Amino acid sequence: MAEPIIYDLSAPGRSGVNLPAPDVPLATLPEELLRDDLPLPEVGELQVVRHFVRLSQLNYSIDTGLYPLGSCTMKYNPKINEDAARLPGLAHLHPLADPASCQGAMMLMHDLQNWLGEISGFEAVSLTPAAGAQGEFAGILMIRQYHIDRGEPERDIILVPDSAHGTNPATVTMAGLRVQQLPANAAGEVDLSALREACSGENAQHIAGMMLTMPSTLGLFEPNIEQVIDAVQSVGGLMYMDGANMNALMAVVKPGELGFDCMHYNLHKTFSTPHGGGGPGSGAVGVNAKLRDYLPGPIVRRKAEADDAATNDNGPGCRYDWRMPPKSIGRLKAFAGNFGMHLRAYAYIRAYGGEGLRQVTRCAVLNANYLRETLRGEYTLPYDETAAGERRYCGHEFVVRGAFDDAPDVHALDLSKRLIDYGFHPPTNYFPLIVPEALLIEPTETETKDDLDKLAEALRAIAQEAREAPQLLHDAPTTAPVRRLDEARAARQLHLCCPTARPSA
Repeated sequence: MAEPIIYDLSAPGRSGVNLPAPDVPLATLPEELLRDDLPLPEVGELQVVRHFVRLSQLNYSIDTGLYPLGSCTMKYNPKINEDAARLPGLAHLHPLADPASCQGAMMLMHDLQNWLGEISGFEAVSLTPAAGAQGEFAGILMIRQYHIDRGEPERDIILVPDSAHGTNPATVTMAGLRVQQLPANAAGEVDLSALREACSGENAQHIAGMMLTMPSTLGLFEPNIEQVIDAVQSVGGLMYMDGANMNALMAVVKPGELGFDCMHYNLHKTFSTPHGGGGPGSGAVGVNAKLRDYLPGPIVRRKAEADDAATNDNGPGCRYDWRMPPKSIGRLKAFAGNFGMHLRAYAYIRAYGGEGLRQVTRCAVLNANYLRETLRGEYTLPYDETAAGERRYCGHEFVVRGAFDDAPDVHALDLSKRLIDYGFHPPTNYFPLIVPEALLIEPTETETKDDLDKLAEALRAIAQEAREAPQLLHDAPTTAPVRRLDEARAARQLHLCCPTARPSA
């Protein structure tokens, strides 16, 4: 039975509040603001409270269960992060406060900039981008401006592997550059011969750079990464790393030391600030010496001791101020970014420390490889061998094929919907695109072996059902508040104002 909507609970004459008679003349609302087609429900306070509490209990969240969304890094958010972000002196700070009255917050941001730079091996960091996609956009804009300033505006091609995040080609196009897709080889790695061909001849003078996710969306570390970077940089291009999968590298590998010129961080993923449902996010971006003058601002600067005098612009004792880099691409967001996310990332890094962050990465990789091996034999593991024919390990996530040769009518979506009946959130479906019927699974470091065993047991049971009782998968989910929806139609034909509109079963 479908969950009742608030209009079902309405009855004429019910009221949630009794207001006293007004002691001032009543104003008349303009007729254009009144809507006869949107009757408001008449409900009491108790009905409203019970309705929305009941709805909240139907939600699936990381606090109630494992969330194996590959590439999304939906890991548990420690509650100490939330406590830190709710400290009154920080939570109530006005975004337009002058530097002299928010030195503590600016010191926190300055430390976070430095720590992110240390973790990734980059010289400078800006915290302003609002999300990973905006961090990408900042990186490509900086690369474009770098080439323009060098008198090479003809460099307008960004190389993008075919296993890339969907935001990568969109970012390149938004920045006014051209995308040139690179194929993967039989091992799922960047095809070096195709890369070198793209970086040769007349095409070489148009190469602005390359966007690369590492580990890749297949969950694989590029074994030839130094050769990839050298091929691009040797013809004058810059290397951009999509930091979405930094949870497999944090405190173990520094992208800046590998030779990358620029990278965005997903603070809302790797550094455990809550996300999902569209936000909030934070896409800080780090760069090397080539690009530091182009960073989006403002950036927190610690003033030299000689400048820290009573006569400085911001008042006595003001050791931190805002600055815009000399060749900045400008502002990408109002104020200085999502400060609440900065607080949570700061608390996360402080709580773990360097060795703790390293252990986080090790556990994330261990959990993914354990779950992957547990499913071996039951599910097809694409790109399971290196180019040299050796069995490989994955990074923090892995891909399985959500279809079976002996169950031709069952698809990845059917498996995912059936997984809901077993009490688990489905993994990412149909991504990366280079794997047919892909299921991208990322358990993260926060799950126990017991949790992983339960998920593996459910996935094995569903594989057996696919062969013996496929209709169970076609009908799933059967235990959720609503049955299977036409997701494409639901997204395109919204009913937001009609009180009688209900989701179809």
